[in-house]
Amino acid sequence: MNNFSYYNPTKLVFGRDIIKCIGQELAANNVKKVLMLYGKGSIFKNGVYDTVSASLKDNKIEWVEVGGVKANPVISKVREAISVSRENDVDAIVCLGGGSVYDSAKAIAAAYYHDGDAWDLFAKEDLDISKALPIYGVLTISATGSEMNSGGVITNEETLSKWSFGSPLVFPKVSFLDPSIQSSLPEKQTINSIVDILTHLYEFYFDGTENVDLMMGYTEAIMKTTIEHGKVLLNDPSNYESRAELALSGTLALNRSTGMGRSGGDWSTHLIEHALSAIYDISHGAGLAIVFPAWAKYVYKDNLPAFVRFAENIFNIKEGTDEEKALKGIDSVIEFYKSIGAPTSLKDINVGLEDIDAITENAARIAPFGTVKPLYKEDIYNILKLAL
Repeated sequence: MNNFSYYNPTKLVFGRDIIKCIGQELAANNVKKVLMLYGKGSIFKNGVYDTVSASLKDNKIEWVEVGGVKANPVISKVREAISVSRENDVDAIVCLGGGSVYDSAKAIAAAYYHDGDAWDLFAKEDLDISKALPIYGVLTISATGSEMNSGGVITNEETLSKWSFGSPLVFPKVSFLDPSIQSSLPEKQTINSIVDILTHLYEFYFDGTENVDLMMGYTEAIMKTTIEHGKVLLNDPSNYESRAELALSGTLALNRSTGMGRSGGDWSTHLIEHALSAIYDISHGAGLAIVFPAWAKYVYKDNLPAFVRFAENIFNIKEGTDEEKALKGIDSVIEFYKSIGAPTSLKDINVGLEDIDAITENAARIAPFGTVKPLYKEDIYNILKLAL
């Protein structure tokens, strides 16, 4: 186990009917005017917008709005929201939505006080972020864990760069999570959530750090919970208890608690997927379902004990050599994804061999990456070939 320092200042307010308390939370922190940031309309259907608006009014908090955040959030929307925020002199952000809205809020919050362009957050490694707007959020889709971490991913539409940034200053101050409002999510979004949560867990689980038995077991428990209750929700989307289990799994999968004592995660699957979805604008969960098994087949020999343990403890594979068990475990992931309706190959999204050069070039801009096996351009190409 490595030395580590764990810090997470986000207050998580979890459960039924808790969203109406957001105005009180803002007033208690002397917030007077906010930017309300949201996506493309679900908050009007599930009642979140009306509940939050009423709570703000009751607590005499003014607001301005920016909507239309995409599932793969883009820097142009961040720039628009920064401009609106500055023009109206807001003192906080209230984000209503899933990870894309939270990620956008973090970029807006950090860039609000920055003299240069918002993309500097992502393109300049030595940029000093000394101040940010406080973020309060209502999570409507559990998948990315952005409601309780300090990172975000945004796409630059001009360069097709889908890059990340992070700062302790953009941890959400308070996140409200009512699992019941997620019952109306389309099935596809629940499927993508399951895959996204699992892949966050994989990134830490398979990062190659030795002697982290507690974290391995903790991560396995969240994996099993995600699989079990994800299956329930695909048959019974209004099951509150399973919604709650999946929602909390999503938060724990990437609030960095699973990374204690580890090297920080591998993240190769995510970085290759970012290149894929930057070009093809597919959902993040769909891209992860395609890339992770291919990455796993490419690197499993470099971390065989973890892949064997995964096969045994998650899919109850007990027979065969270590290599056979590891490969059966990876195949079991593919079969599970197929069973819930997730894509498992590039051809499932109409991407062929002739397309992978462009994806490779995009991903290789920041290569090498990965802790299990450092990946270079040739490795990325070979993984994408395995994903066909």
